[in-house]
Amino acid sequence: MIKCIATDMDGTLLGADQTISEENKKAILAAQEAGITVVISTGRSFDGASFPVNEASLNMPIICMNGAQTYTNKGEVLSSVGIPHHTYKEIMSILDAADCYYELYTSEGQFSTDMDKALSTIADIIFSSGKFTDYEEVLTGVKKRFVNSNIQFIDHYNTILEREAIEFYKVLAFSTDKEKLTTIENNLKNVHDIAVSSSGFENLEINSIHAQKGLAVERFVTSNGIQLAETMAIGDSYNDVSMLQKAGFAVAMGNAPDDIKALCHYVTATNVDNGFAEAVYKVIEMNKES
Repeated sequence: MIKCIATDMDGTLLGADQTISEENKKAILAAQEAGITVVISTGRSFDGASFPVNEASLNMPIICMNGAQTYTNKGEVLSSVGIPHHTYKEIMSILDAADCYYELYTSEGQFSTDMDKALSTIADIIFSSGKFTDYEEVLTGVKKRFVNSNIQFIDHYNTILEREAIEFYKVLAFSTDKEKLTTIENNLKNVHDIAVSSSGFENLEINSIHAQKGLAVERFVTSNGIQLAETMAIGDSYNDVSMLQKAGFAVAMGNAPDDIKALCHYVTATNVDNGFAEAVYKVIEMNKES
């Protein structure tokens, strides 16, 4: 019996336009009507995650920034797991030495140092994945994400380090140079107590070792009296691995890499074909048969 569904957003719940389709919305409502808790589990910030949820008039708890923070369906913080300032300095030093573009997720919001580079880098990466055929549609979606994530643009990240009260939750690095990312990832292995994952072949997501989707989903379901064996996790990329491995029923999107699919019990349709909804209805039927 599945009592909780933990879902990724980008490449899973959301389409190319960065919205929740009507079909996926209906599936979420059907799951909730059937008594299944649906929780978002995303690499996005709370603002970036809550906008498409609110836009679809849905109400769900949100695990954001790969598990660095968990919010109730009323927007109240349940838990936070940050990166110490000295650890962040080590990470920043490695990324700066590699001349790599990156963004910060903090207790004071999301930060970038270059708006044009941010837009073009992310749009190019998404489009080059081959999952989308309309570059303008992708760019529009990226722009919407930036606006709704309330990203702040500053001249240099050193100014943030001067804010003693600020908490660092995630660092997101981008590059189309795979060799550069490999070098960075290898260098990050020398930094203690961090977890490095990715939501695509062209990025690295850096969190505290205690801020991973699988750990956050485990904490969430346990606090709600639900077992991991009673949990379905659905995702499409490498930052989803920890929750796919922990869940009793793991679902890969049709657009997921083959090694992600190999970890899962079921492979659904792609995100642009509402594979999320397909998987939800499958689980609802499974519950009726159990």
